[in-house]
Amino acid sequence: MFYGRMAPKPSRPPVKAPIPRGRGAPSGQLSTRFGLPTREADGDWLDARTTIDDPSPQIRTTVTEEHPRTILSRNKSPDIPFDRSLNAYRGCEHGCIYCFARPTHAFLDLSPGLDFETKLFAKPTAAKLLRQEFAKPKYAAAPLAMGTNTDPYQPIEAHYRITRRVLELCLEVRHPVTITTKSDRILADLDLLAELARANLTQVMISVTSLDPHLSRLLEPRAATPQRRLAAIAALAGAGVPTHVSVAPVIPALTDEFMEAILAEAAERGARAASWIPVRLPHEVAPLFREWLSQHYPDRAAKIMGIIQDMRGGRDNDPRFTTRMRAQGVWADLLRARFSKATTRLGLSREAVALDCSQFIKPSRDGQLSLF
Repeated sequence: MFYGRMAPKPSRPPVKAPIPRGRGAPSGQLSTRFGLPTREADGDWLDARTTIDDPSPQIRTTVTEEHPRTILSRNKSPDIPFDRSLNAYRGCEHGCIYCFARPTHAFLDLSPGLDFETKLFAKPTAAKLLRQEFAKPKYAAAPLAMGTNTDPYQPIEAHYRITRRVLELCLEVRHPVTITTKSDRILADLDLLAELARANLTQVMISVTSLDPHLSRLLEPRAATPQRRLAAIAALAGAGVPTHVSVAPVIPALTDEFMEAILAEAAERGARAASWIPVRLPHEVAPLFREWLSQHYPDRAAKIMGIIQDMRGGRDNDPRFTTRMRAQGVWADLLRARFSKATTRLGLSREAVALDCSQFIKPSRDGQLSLF
């Protein structure tokens, strides 16, 4: 009989949960910023959502219609070039792991992770509320920004068509509007955009993060492929719509290698202007992004986060208005120099188009246009 001490069992690395198929966030952890209770998956539910042949969980998208009393969001940020925006949807099915808007789902007691990309909210009365806003006696026209928080052309737009109804209203009352998207679904509204463009009432920004379809599928699982976005730039430019390519966000040691190639491809397809933004990781985005890196790029995760922290004053994120869009340090300076050199060589402007605000026709409260 052996009475000696038993040898300790070798430690095993923690088992990582399977990544949900077609989703960006590896987990659905709730935010703790507001002291809200956390949730834990029940074992029976976990077993029910997996199979032997395909252990990755499938999570369906759900959409809740909401009916707010107002629709415009106002801001006074010194580093944002617009003072009003409209978000037709909350959450975004594109599932971009780096999305700075993810923390907004925490306000709804939902996860900035998987809930943000699977539990969506639509605002079907957006155009009606916007008409009421336009009709207010003190309302003065200025470019209306769409796509600044969540994508106005995410998949559910094909059903709800909220963005299209907003564009129809802007065309009716001659109100300037800008759109930022990473979806070629925008081409479904090319007729309206072309007509708005002829009156100098719109410009479109297409975001292209990489030219590697595999990397893009991991970063932005339900967004259009890079080639489809480039094709959208060509179609928009061909229809006379001022089109701007946004190389954003730039993730050092992961997507920055594509900067010059993206600019060249966009310029060849007719883009007039370009911009770039370094990756931002506010609030819950930072731990989600770190988790994503550990799942997909463990070999370079430390390097990527080290460079990001170098650009953000030693932290995962810098929230200050003066530096959050620009970053700092030698890495940021290098990216700025590369961008400047490439845009100069390609003849791409770094300035947005100045849209015409003088054509605005205020609608009356009953929905008719005013004669004066």
